[in-house]
Amino acid sequence: MLHNRRNFIRKGTAGLVMTGASFMFPMEILSMMRRKVGANDTINVGLVGCKGMGFSDLSSFLKMSDINVIALCDVDENVLRERTADLEKAGIKKPKWYSDYRKLYENKDIDVVIIGTPDHWHCLQLTDALQAGKDVYCEKPIANSVEEANIMLDFVESRDRMVQIGQWQRSQPHFVDAIKYVHSGALGEIRLAKAWAYQGWMKPVHVVADAPVPKGVDYKMWLGPAPDRAFNKNRFHFDFRWFWDYAGGLMTDWGVHLMDYALYGMKAGTPKSVMALGGKFAYPTDASETPDTLQTVYEYDGFSILWEHATGIDGGNYGRNHGIAFIGNNGTLVVDRGGWEVIPETEFQGWGKDGIPKLEAVSHTKGEFNGLDLHTQNFIEAVKSRDNDKLNAPIKVGYDAALVSHMGNVAFKTGNRIYWDPMAGKFKNEEANQFLKANYHNGWNLPKL
Repeated sequence: MLHNRRNFIRKGTAGLVMTGASFMFPMEILSMMRRKVGANDTINVGLVGCKGMGFSDLSSFLKMSDINVIALCDVDENVLRERTADLEKAGIKKPKWYSDYRKLYENKDIDVVIIGTPDHWHCLQLTDALQAGKDVYCEKPIANSVEEANIMLDFVESRDRMVQIGQWQRSQPHFVDAIKYVHSGALGEIRLAKAWAYQGWMKPVHVVADAPVPKGVDYKMWLGPAPDRAFNKNRFHFDFRWFWDYAGGLMTDWGVHLMDYALYGMKAGTPKSVMALGGKFAYPTDASETPDTLQTVYEYDGFSILWEHATGIDGGNYGRNHGIAFIGNNGTLVVDRGGWEVIPETEFQGWGKDGIPKLEAVSHTKGEFNGLDLHTQNFIEAVKSRDNDKLNAPIKVGYDAALVSHMGNVAFKTGNRIYWDPMAGKFKNEEANQFLKANYHNGWNLPKL
């Protein structure tokens, strides 16, 4: 048993190493995959936010030959230039460039919009896309506040557009299989679900001075509804995740992926209460604002859900740097991007004696499926059929994960155990409720139905 488990962990870790690189698809290979499709059979796509995951999403879409990218939007002209060069390697002619997403939405030829911008832009860009009549694939988390998430949910549910959230693990077969096992009841009563992200690769965000805006960057469009601040490279591109103005740290970055499955497995909605402890323990003097270490406990009737994250550490639960564990009376199921396993509980037979397993051990590796590719394919199938029921991660899935993840950050900010009022849709603590709000700046306003 121990030998098998070690093999599983080793295989799972190897699979994880590949996961980060698998989204960076060689564009030269993409050129060989794509075949000619008639103009009447193509779906025209525009990408907003081209630097990171947005371009990975687009690359996945372009593996489908009937997808045609005709527009790119980014506040950084240098990124537009780089991504256009990447597309040319795939034999794709230069798309039209935009720095203002609203101009892209005016393009009547665009059917689908991919939103890959920082979190503080998602609410405006999603709702504006819907009002422009576009179908939308939006990166997670859906919003940078609970107030925005509520608005986005209402907008999507009031329109007939297809909206998929980029929680691609919902399309990953081994994650789906793991949850089927959880729901089978074989684990017995589950009293605790854990989700965690230990990120050993993350180093300190070194403090740097403010600087002039780089050439080719529309900084006002970068800020958008966020507070007006001098340009600082720490707050730009990838590292925006660690600043409250634009995002919610690991709690919302990885949390929406993993808490999504914790909620899914437990068939859980909003918790009764939330409390959180943590801080900047790994890198106390670096530039980031969000906690590098956090433990969050969510209270439900009959069980709890626990979130953990830490930067600079890979030694997570069950030998995995990320995952979800469902801990039942008969055994524990652990799932991550490398695969899943079931670790049996044993019946006590006396001190010094082997216990009798309460169920059979299970060990499954990930398989050969690319979850992101399956996720984008699922979205396009829904677009073609005009059937929202086909979506693996519709707006409600993104909403539920974002709401619970933001709750964790609110609990951390207050330093209190805070209680949720499901009828009112807010906490019973007014200090906590202040952190649910979206405060827009620079002339930008929250969308209204």
